[in-house]
Amino acid sequence: MIAVDLGSNTIRFIEFDGELWGKSFEKIIRTAEGLHETNLIGEKALDRIIDAINEAKGSLDFSQPIRAYTTAAMRLAANANEALSKIAQLTGIEFEIIDGEKEAILTLDAVRNRLNVMGIEPSSFVLADIGGGSTELTRYSNDAIETVSLNYGIVTLSEEGENGLEEKIRIFENAVKNSIDNQSATLVLTAGTPTTIAAYLCGMDYATYDPQKINGYRLGLMDCHRVYDELLAMDEVTRRRYVGVGRENLIIAGILMVTAIYEAFGCEEAIIIDDGLREGIALEYYKLH
Repeated sequence: MIAVDLGSNTIRFIEFDGELWGKSFEKIIRTAEGLHETNLIGEKALDRIIDAINEAKGSLDFSQPIRAYTTAAMRLAANANEALSKIAQLTGIEFEIIDGEKEAILTLDAVRNRLNVMGIEPSSFVLADIGGGSTELTRYSNDAIETVSLNYGIVTLSEEGENGLEEKIRIFENAVKNSIDNQSATLVLTAGTPTTIAAYLCGMDYATYDPQKINGYRLGLMDCHRVYDELLAMDEVTRRRYVGVGRENLIIAGILMVTAIYEAFGCEEAIIIDDGLREGIALEYYKLH
């Protein structure tokens, strides 16, 4: 089967047969671009989504069953149904909008699966998944699960501009601090920003990214500050090499959100996991079939 995660910044595909992971594909499409101003999914964003799906069809076998979910941007957009109908009409893929709780649980399933495979699963941890349009926080402790979805993401915060960004980061940090208990829990981070920070520290750029080298990486808070300073000092062309086309400006807000999570929870280190909602969708498919 093919699992598809249409996020607020990136669309991600992966093949899975219930045991082995197959080919994958992802593309930055900025679904949430302009959303906080217009409350709409824009035509340019729709075109990018459709183009990305058609590009994925060139490398993945779309004759398989497909399960496709979409998240924060479509949850918030007034024209979500219209946008998804157009995508279905032009690509044949029908997306289901899922709420923040389901998004968090599926991501947790994927992360727990990866941690278990690596033999490093802590008994208690807080998982932070920073997306383009929202951030999901999940506390897992002895099979008890608590989830919170915050309407702060790297695309929406980036569009505030430099002046508004600092204040939004402060508000975000307070929201994280008041959202979920992190006492005696390990911090685990997933999604594009923390994996990009870890990849940079491992000497990789966007073209040479290897998730196997990222899974289980121990990322310190001070390293996040260093990567922020170094990326900020780069021109956009150089920064694009490390973070990908379309993320050269988003990464700045993303790293500030990551460091705000460390500060809110009083953590100095986090475990980085590449697996996320996409893999959770695939795992769910085989639980139900």
